[in-house]
Amino acid sequence: MLSVLIPVYNYDIKALVNLVHKQLMASEIIFEILCLDDNSNTNTSVLNAEIGQLQNTSYQISKVNTGRVATRQTLAEQAKYDWLLFLDADVMPKLDEFISNYIAFLSSEYDAIYGGFAYQPEQPKNEFMLRWTYGSSNEQVQASLRNKTPYKIVISANFMIKKSVFLKLNSKITQRGYGYDNFFGALLKSGQYNVFHIDNEVYHLGLEPNERYLHKIEQSVVTLLKLDSNDHIQHTENSLYNSYKLLKKLKLNYVFSLIYTSFKKQFRKNLLSNKPNIRLLQFYKLSYICYLELNS
Repeated sequence: MLSVLIPVYNYDIKALVNLVHKQLMASEIIFEILCLDDNSNTNTSVLNAEIGQLQNTSYQISKVNTGRVATRQTLAEQAKYDWLLFLDADVMPKLDEFISNYIAFLSSEYDAIYGGFAYQPEQPKNEFMLRWTYGSSNEQVQASLRNKTPYKIVISANFMIKKSVFLKLNSKITQRGYGYDNFFGALLKSGQYNVFHIDNEVYHLGLEPNERYLHKIEQSVVTLLKLDSNDHIQHTENSLYNSYKLLKKLKLNYVFSLIYTSFKKQFRKNLLSNKPNIRLLQFYKLSYICYLELNS
């Protein structure tokens, strides 16, 4: 038995739901698909409403915008079954065996299964290059490598998890914002939950424009620093966080803060170009977190 949960905000999910529903029906498993619209614009809500006609499928619309974390919590609380499969609205399964690959782990000893992320090989327009380049190099990682550090690449857009585990951990995320996948990974590690990665990717279709994505990255750095200042991160495999803590211990955070103030414009010019340097992005994030910590 499986509950497929899809939070929605201003995105057409008809193709995704129809494909997943077809695979679920073919598998002959007992299932439900629950979609919760986080107060999208009227056009999106009307467009998606027709999926509610599918067997064992519902499409609800929230009266207020609550954010992704709260929407996922509501979906999990409403779910009937013990295993939850979360999918973001802007993804599409890569394999015809997508559902059956997850079903194979319903009787396993694992607490969470992560399927992975993939990007179309064709380069997008220049205005989407930062998201595509970062995703292709840092998120599109084979399961054999992800399993070496199982709590590091925990992308909430495509994963299956026990309902009891999700409700316990997600309820600890009380703030809205971007970058809480890293915190969820830290919570899984701190609780010593059994995480396993498989090659069962979804394509990420909803690429953000460069400016918007860079702003989201900056938001994620703010989130990470906030979690650290409140002593919420005990154990993590997040590279940015561990590098930042090492720099601070060595008193090199002052140097990196100065680098940020001196080269911020040059960094951003490259990252917003049609050939963004992803190593430079990592350096930008590291210098930015040092700057924020010393100037907040």
